Amino acid sequence: MLLEQTQLPAQDEAGFDAHGIEPVPAAHRTSSSFDQFWIWTGANIAPINWVLGALGIQLGLSLLQTLAVIVVGNLFGAALFAAFCLMGHRTGVPQMVLGRLAFGRRGAYLPALAQVLMPMGWVAINTWIVLDLCMAALERMGVGGGVELKYAIALLVMLFQIGIAAWGFNAIKVFERYTMPFILLIMAVMTALAFLRVDIKWQSAAVTGMPAFAAATQLMTAIGIGWGISWLTYASDYTRFTRPSLSAAKVFRATFLGMFLPTVWLAFLGAAIASAGAGSDPSKLIIAAFGTMALPVLLVLLHGPIATNIVVIYSAALSSLALDLRRPRWVISVLSGLIASAILYAFLQSGDFAHAFDNFMVALIVWISPWAGVTLADFYLVRRGRIDVASLYEEPGRDRDFNWAGLIAFAAGFVAAWAFQMGTIKAMQGPLALATGGVDLSWLTGMGVAMASYLALHRLFGRPLARSVPSSAADAASIEPAPTST
Repeated sequence: MLLEQTQLPAQDEAGFDAHGIEPVPAAHRTSSSFDQFWIWTGANIAPINWVLGALGIQLGLSLLQTLAVIVVGNLFGAALFAAFCLMGHRTGVPQMVLGRLAFGRRGAYLPALAQVLMPMGWVAINTWIVLDLCMAALERMGVGGGVELKYAIALLVMLFQIGIAAWGFNAIKVFERYTMPFILLIMAVMTALAFLRVDIKWQSAAVTGMPAFAAATQLMTAIGIGWGISWLTYASDYTRFTRPSLSAAKVFRATFLGMFLPTVWLAFLGAAIASAGAGSDPSKLIIAAFGTMALPVLLVLLHGPIATNIVVIYSAALSSLALDLRRPRWVISVLSGLIASAILYAFLQSGDFAHAFDNFMVALIVWISPWAGVTLADFYLVRRGRIDVASLYEEPGRDRDFNWAGLIAFAAGFVAAWAFQMGTIKAMQGPLALATGGVDLSWLTGMGVAMASYLALHRLFGRPLARSVPSSAADAASIEPAPTST
């Protein structure tokens, strides 16, 4: 069944976003490259990156070694992320719907379901992480309130970010565009003060040889290339709104820089402060060092989870719709936020549970690298970007429900990723990671095996290439689908 296209008026940039998972019409594709830059910069200005940046120091690497891993890893990770962003720009389709190409209409339910459940946990974790820091900043300003104040802050933050995500892409775009320049200015001052007040040690390494290599691979997975990979499942959900007239180079550059710059900046700041040996939590150290800057620090801390979580909640709703749920997107956004709020409440009741859940969520990210390998191979290498958009929305049918090449390749890549995963949960640590003294190459083995397997298997299962169609989502949706669905 073909998508019906109607002539829709241009949409106000702050108007309610009524779009579900259908291709975004050209009239509503008004996002600029600067919009995309601010969205992804906001999503990555998060206090958790301070903590992850300090991980290299905690593992025994020097500050220079840590910086090298962070920079090199994010060059590859941000480039990979930008490549996924181009999928949305080219098609006007959200990421989990594009997954139907590689996995089939119903086969794509598996990654979509993971993308429904995991964001709710991340929203709770992102909010929970900053609550203690906010309380510390308030105490620095002489404001006390105990547990009641912490719960009140949590409630206000959750309501605010649920409201923005439910309003949709336009609200997210405006929020990031007008808040991020101010937040970056505060961050610049914070960075300067931190470097003036902290005794940074550049070349003090506690490990050498194989232990140092293992530590570098673990850091690479956490905040190097692994950080960019963790955002791949969200990429096209936002670039589907980019102007069709924008060049691929501009979209790639904007999304690459939006991912690379804030991640490297905050990770390096956290590592630099941790190198002074004053504690393992650099964000708390920053609060203690700023004195009169406590209020601006509080604004950054509160802005961080909101800017990240509105992106996460919005994408969780789109992934829910990709499971063929028949509900308005904003309703699913509100429901996702409420579930995340319930998880956050459980965290506030038990910090130990929160830490255990955080470690569990990090371990579960292992599925994204094999998913990415299959998706990349299918879109860029097998189909060469030529997508029949209308066929993505045809009713499920036996001949297009499952792409077994994609599902088998995903399973093979998942096993390969788990074998080289080295996390904090012993039951989920892979045998090859343990045998090599903690070397974590899960992102590389998962993606590489999945990609190679798909390229070998897609011919066996006879999945034909989609025919070439125009790049505009509105035009592409009106074209007759190929005789055999993609």
